[in-house]
Amino acid sequence: MSADRSVPPLRIAVFGAGSIGCRLGGALASVADVTLIGRPAAMAELDRAGLTLTGPGTRRLHARPVTATDASAAAGADYVLVTVKSSDTAEAARELAPYLDDRTTVISFQNGLHNARLLAAALPGRRVLAGMVPYNVVRTGPAAFHQGTDGRLMLERTTTPEQPPAGHSSAERFADAARAAGLPVELRGDMPQVQAAKLLMNLNNAVNALSGRPLREQLGCRPYRLVLARCQREGLAALRAAGLAPARLGPVPPGWMPAVLRLPDMLFRRLAAASLRVDAQARSSMWEDLQRGRRTEVDELQGEVLALAERHALAAPANRRLLELVRAAESAPTPPSWSGPELLAALDDQGV
Repeated sequence: MSADRSVPPLRIAVFGAGSIGCRLGGALASVADVTLIGRPAAMAELDRAGLTLTGPGTRRLHARPVTATDASAAAGADYVLVTVKSSDTAEAARELAPYLDDRTTVISFQNGLHNARLLAAALPGRRVLAGMVPYNVVRTGPAAFHQGTDGRLMLERTTTPEQPPAGHSSAERFADAARAAGLPVELRGDMPQVQAAKLLMNLNNAVNALSGRPLREQLGCRPYRLVLARCQREGLAALRAAGLAPARLGPVPPGWMPAVLRLPDMLFRRLAAASLRVDAQARSSMWEDLQRGRRTEVDELQGEVLALAERHALAAPANRRLLELVRAAESAPTPPSWSGPELLAALDDQGV
């Protein structure tokens, strides 16, 4: 069926167009009017080279999206996708606030537990939805980004009717556009639980960044998994104390993962094959941050577990130690490359 040309295409702005923002915006540009808003140097690179998206598998997409460097480019958008680091959320809201009206839906596609709430508090009267991106995207060259794993975006299901009032947007409307652009989306009524599960998964970002290895290689090595198992065990205890039960997003329930991670390599590969279904280029965004000398999100990941644990009088020494190591790596002259046994010993040396 051909598109109804009497209905104008959606206008979507991506605020914080880094790896994730370019992946989402580049795909959505096939079905919507998309503007990528990011750092001047990055946007100039996109203007010169055009956007190249690859993976998973052999998929490749070339596009020349509209770019901007100022929040004013979000004015009049039906949707604004916020993809900045968690530490920049408050500043993103401050910059966007003058240009958004009550027709715009803001979607937080960020790591962490609190960003949608922070945006909603800073943008009163605007609809803000929580979203989750399940896959890793890394920059592989000038204006080139690679998605190394697959998965479905998850988006907060709104309580408004399927057909929203005139002039208003909805989660369903965005999901329809995303699916048409080849981005599978699942609408969820349990986004706090989804975000808790993603937090547990993202505790591997620090392990991967410190290892300096591709994700598939790192996850296939038991000493690295033992480090992650300790972090997840502490995370599960902290979330349980906070009354937050992580959603099941894969074949293994979150509560079982520490035990699965501790299995010998051969058994782990058999039982957790989906965890290793990543291509050879896939790495964590935290690894990329350390390679480029940028601030990481370790405070919103390992730091979030620490904060929850301390609030409920629990200990989280493994997460504390990894947070310390990543912070040290942020200021180191060269990126780290810890072997699995070395990283495990670094926890053991601290009595973790």
